[in-house]
Amino acid sequence: MVSKKTRSEVRVKKHNRLRNRFAGTAERPRLAVFRSNNHMYAQIIDDSVGNTLVAASTLSADVKSQLEKTNNVEAAAKLGEIIAKKALDKGITNVVFDRGGFIYHGKVQALAEAAREAGLNF
Repeated sequence: MVSKKTRSEVRVKKHNRLRNRFAGTAERPRLAVFRSNNHMYAQIIDDSVGNTLVAASTLSADVKSQLEKTNNVEAAAKLGEIIAKKALDKGITNVVFDRGGFIYHGKVQALAEAAREAGLNF
């Protein structure tokens, strides 16, 4: 019998392969994205010391109040704008994009493009 891996197992394996190729530094931290069924999370991480510099999610009250739904493309785009504004306030302009093993399509793509338009370079 052929046993098929679950989607989450495949995603974690892809994410591990991606993380072997790049890491966030103090000069160019990593913009990590996680997408669940109901929410999206984005954080900017300096991997050299293991610190989260900036974080935002659709769970936080200030973001959630601006959204009708928290699990659609519009919510992801809004989250991209917010994470970019917070990063620019901290003086972060260049980041490495970590899609977290998710395919670059839909919500992940919307977050990335909104962050680029708001001023982040990656």
